[in-house]
Amino acid sequence: MNTTTSIKTALKNDTSTTDLKKWCYSDTLWMLSLYGTAIGAGVLFLPINAGAGGLIPLIVMAILAFPMTFYAHRALARFVLAGKDPNGDITVVATEFFGISIGRLITLLYFFAIYPILLVYSVGITNTVESFIVHQMGMTAPPRMFLSFILIALLMTIVHFGEGLIVRVMSVLVFPFVGVLMLLALYLIPQWNGALFENISFSVSDFSLWHTLWLAIPVMVFSFNHSPIISSLAVAKRKEYGDKLVDKKCSQIIAASNIMMVITVMFFVFSCALTLSPAQLAEAKAQNISILSYLANALNSPVIAYLAPFIAFVAISKSFLGHYLGAKEGFNSLVAEAYTKRNKHIDSKKLDRITMAFMFITAWIIATLNPSILGMIEALGGPVIAMILFIMPMYAIHKVPALKQYRGKISNIFVVIMGLIAISAVIYNLVS
Repeated sequence: MNTTTSIKTALKNDTSTTDLKKWCYSDTLWMLSLYGTAIGAGVLFLPINAGAGGLIPLIVMAILAFPMTFYAHRALARFVLAGKDPNGDITVVATEFFGISIGRLITLLYFFAIYPILLVYSVGITNTVESFIVHQMGMTAPPRMFLSFILIALLMTIVHFGEGLIVRVMSVLVFPFVGVLMLLALYLIPQWNGALFENISFSVSDFSLWHTLWLAIPVMVFSFNHSPIISSLAVAKRKEYGDKLVDKKCSQIIAASNIMMVITVMFFVFSCALTLSPAQLAEAKAQNISILSYLANALNSPVIAYLAPFIAFVAISKSFLGHYLGAKEGFNSLVAEAYTKRNKHIDSKKLDRITMAFMFITAWIIATLNPSILGMIEALGGPVIAMILFIMPMYAIHKVPALKQYRGKISNIFVVIMGLIAISAVIYNLVS
């Protein structure tokens, strides 16, 4: 059952309309799902990377956040929508536009930009629940193999019932997450101090200022990234609105979700940065812990101690589900291609079962082993995400006739520059 049909059946409400001014319930679900995919574990590290450089990098990041996120994701949606096949996802469209060889490479990159992050989230959710059982509940945690099995199985149960349920669950999880995140940001207001306003530099020759901004761009890409679900959004809305209206509708949904992201996340980031000094944020970065963990330790607050696991659990669950959709697209395409090479055909339902089994087993194994791979995954995934999200759609707009109406836009140059900065910063981190 396709995504749109699943949502309509679940809601028992036909949201089909040709009136773009009418905002449907399914539009709200997709808006919240985009938010849910993006705003996960990454946002818990963003204040550390963003605030350590002081006030000016924070202001610049707040200005760049919306255009950088919106223009890149809108371009990716347009890339998918330009394909001839109405059911074609990003992997199908890439093959259509660039040929089989380049299409295979893009499919492989797309998969490896998303799948490793899915494994990281499986580790993160297991660690979060295990820590909560031990430290907050004062109990002995069950064997890690058993605990990770239960947690991954619960998430995969949601996956089993289709994309429609994933979208609904993610949209529901968004509300408590945003609510608690905003309550925490408000809770910190009495702790605000003026340390952030000390040593403000406006000098264009200030290396530390530009260095902080440069290295913060990949963190922003990671924190606001919801590319794994963009392809599903484009395919679903194309069926619902048709070729003529779908671009504007997808743009509306992406813009609404991005505004929501920027307002809530940057308020949380500023609140954390105003509570802790740049030196403390640098210390948190050196300790390699999330902002919530550092706040709980620095402020000795039982409120944060209990809120932190809840926020982390919801954030990771949302991101896991959203990234599963993207990883599924990539893996399905790779398996289907392997069958095609052997002149065989695989049934779509069988393919989905194979994908689910592969994702479950590998996520369970990695969660049980608990490797320290977050930094490595972000370092390797960062440039791949930037290439898929920022560079590839812009190259397609420049080369593919079906996208020629989007050429000559200043926003295209902006997206390319941001993508190149993100890639260069990650490479610098790897070699430095």
